[in-house]
Amino acid sequence: MHTAMTTRTIGHRRVGVIGLGAMPMSVAGHMPDEAQSIRTIHAALDAGITLIDTADAYTPSHEDVGHNERLVARALSLWGGDSGDVLIATKGGHTRTPDGWDVDGSPTYLRQACDRSLKTLGVDSIGLYQHHRPDPKVPYEETIGALKELHDAGKIELAGISNADPEQIRIAHGILGERLVSVQNEYSPRFRSSEPEIDVCAELGLAFLPWSPLGGIGRTGELSERNAAFTEIAVARGVSPQQVCLAWELARSPVVIPIPGASRPETIADSAAAATLELTPEELALLG
Repeated sequence: MHTAMTTRTIGHRRVGVIGLGAMPMSVAGHMPDEAQSIRTIHAALDAGITLIDTADAYTPSHEDVGHNERLVARALSLWGGDSGDVLIATKGGHTRTPDGWDVDGSPTYLRQACDRSLKTLGVDSIGLYQHHRPDPKVPYEETIGALKELHDAGKIELAGISNADPEQIRIAHGILGERLVSVQNEYSPRFRSSEPEIDVCAELGLAFLPWSPLGGIGRTGELSERNAAFTEIAVARGVSPQQVCLAWELARSPVVIPIPGASRPETIADSAAAATLELTPEELALLG
């Protein structure tokens, strides 16, 4: 039976079991104004969320790289609480172009991206720096070697990888050792293909950070439409289907720390409440 806990571990850092995915605040067509985004980040912090995930590529266009990082940094600077316990996770290696998205896993680019993120976030060392997406043009070992160099140079406190398969996780762990603390892959009721990666993370003692844990931007309503069990349990518990979804993911493994995206204070406050929602074995069996 899953026991509800309010914190989990990423490396040597203790964070809340629910994080904030800040991407929706910087995606063209969905992004709110800056004031609302800052209120959303403050609502997350006030609700006890201590992990905020961003990336240099979260921006409305290729001409504004670092938009989301700047937004997160500004929100933290304006927050009245103690930001010392907040772990900011950012990513590099997924690039923006006039035509959309691309990847660059070369060590030279990753070093440049990290230096840019350091400046954008206004920090001397990035709390958690993650390689965003594998580049088929660059041997994975070379990319991960660059992460090792960044850590050893003191530019990053903790290292992570994203969108990696089990073999790549093991390669990264072999190169980085204890420097590697997390894997961030897509995982939700509609996208369960990362089950093997969760198991590898549990085996190696790595945190698993599901991105789009509620199904992605504009898809949260599908929890009710595609799987009536989430709604059934939500109604019985007097909570939202989104809370049930996050609690279901937390029950999957003690290494899982979902990072739901949000662009409104109300939605992240609701998601944060999933930290104390404990599902019964019968409910988990119903959800599959």
